[in-house]
Parts: sequence; structure tokens; C-alpha cells
Amino acid sequence: MPENIKVLMVDDEEQFRVTTSKILFRRGYETTMAGSGEEAIETLKKSPQDVVILDIKMPGMDGHEALARIKEIDPNAQVIMLTGHGGLESAREALKLGAFDYLTKPCEIDLLASKIRDAYLARQGGKKEEKRTGDIMIPIEDYTTIGPESTVREGIDRLRESFQSSISTSRIMETGHRSIVVFEKNGEMAGILSIRDLIAGVRPGYLSAPKPSMADSIVYSPMFWTGLFTSQVKALAEKKIRDVMSEAPPAVEKDTNLMELADLMYREGVRRMAVTRKGKVVGIVREQELFFEMARIISGA
Repeated sequence: MPENIKVLMVDDEEQFRVTTSKILFRRGYETTMAGSGEEAIETLKKSPQDVVILDIKMPGMDGHEALARIKEIDPNAQVIMLTGHGGLESAREALKLGAFDYLTKPCEIDLLASKIRDAYLARQGGKKEEKRTGDIMIPIEDYTTIGPESTVREGIDRLRESFQSSISTSRIMETGHRSIVVFEKNGEMAGILSIRDLIAGVRPGYLSAPKPSMADSIVYSPMFWTGLFTSQVKALAEKKIRDVMSEAPPAVEKDTNLMELADLMYREGVRRMAVTRKGKVVGIVREQELFFEMARIISGA
């Protein structure tokens, strides 16, 4: 991703401006906020921006009027409009007026980040080249990590925190990752702890053992499982993550093209892969990232 992309976020909802700024900052964007169309115009006069995210419905100067003024100030400005589901015609009209694209609310943060990168490339006059794995991955610093000697109890707490810390407003959503990356002290990836691993870990060991005799199978019947889930979870909580986690996912280089990535994920039968650069893990790419890129291509963005 190009460094220091300057993004102006224009919206009258304060919480949206603050939370979006935090999310985009973590992803490497230099974000400025404006609470109205008028404020956005003044900001652009003082400090040119690469991409403008512009809400359509605002008190005072609305998005359409602001778009026209922005284009007067900077004809090359790339403006992404934000609209509610009921305002699609208004958003499409904005495209005719020179907007780069539009997104409906609530907006998924990964999709927004993808649109910003595309808008920046368009401003630079670049051709929309097919993205590489590094363009769609989640940076490893944005992913929850833990050590293999930590307990499952600690792992569950970290995983739960990833959901609770996800930022969501009426305008934007940031979702949890549903897994934790496990790193050794030397920085080597040791494995993945996913919710599926936790479900596997809570099952009684005898369910995976050789089939018992007819008499024993009666004891193992679900008829006798009342209370077993609670006791198994409590026992699981004190185990080491190393004993429960899945092996580290296959690795793929950051510059790998997306067709090769899709083929690798399919052949390996995995839902996520580690992304490396010069042998170091720099991110995680999941099937969701490929899905969003498919959706972007189909929509013609």
C-alpha cells in the first residue's frame, strides 16, 4: 500500500469521525476529520487531500453541494460518497457529478480501505492493476496474538476482547478475527487458536478413541452428557494453548498474485494463510479478504 495516503473524512456524526480515524490510522492512513461540508471546503483550501470520504446527508451544505465545491478546488480530487440504503439513486447521481465511487451504510472497514486504495491509485493516474496478497491482507499488528505457553483461559479472554474491541457505529463496522495467532518467543509462528479448535478441545477424549464395547457405549451415550459441557470447559481452560491450537497455516509471499493465492487456499483446504516478506510473517489473509475482492471486481469498482 502506498505510504501516507491523506484521507479527509466528512460526516456530521462525531462518533463516526473519531472511530474511523482510529481504524484508518492503525492501517497507515493519515486521516483528517471535518464535521460539515463547509468545514471540509476550508480544510481542502489549506491542505490538499488524496481521498475524500463524504457523507451525502448532512445539515447545511449536503454531500452533492460539497462534491461540486471540492471539484472546483481540486478537479483531481477522488471522492467516495457514503449513503444509506434509501439513498442509492442520490449516490449514483453523485457518480455522474464526478464522485469516484459510493458505499452504503453500514460500511465494512475492509471494503472502505480497499476503496481508498483504489481512489488513491486513480488520483495518481495509475492503471487499476490486479492487487497482490499484501494489498488485501490484515497486517499482523492488527491481529490478536498470544504465546503457546499461555492457558486456554487467557486465549479465550484475548479472543473475546477482539470481538468486544471491534468498533461499530451506524456507519462503519470492524469485525473480530475469530482466531488468534500463536507466536513463539523467537517470533516464529507456532500455530492458530480458532473457535473450532476450542470446540474440538471441549469434546471428551473417548469420542476419538477406538469404538468401545456395546456395554461401554451405553455409558458414552449422549443420554449421560448432562453437565459434561461445563466440566469439560473448566478443564480445558487450564490447558496450554500449545495443546489445543492448530498447526500454523501455510505461508504465502506478500507479492503473490491473487489467482495463486486462491488456488493455494483451495488446494490446501484452509480458510486463512500467513503472509510473509523475506521470511517474516507480516500479515494474515483470510477467505473473507478474497471474497471482498471478488465483490469489488464484480461491482465494477
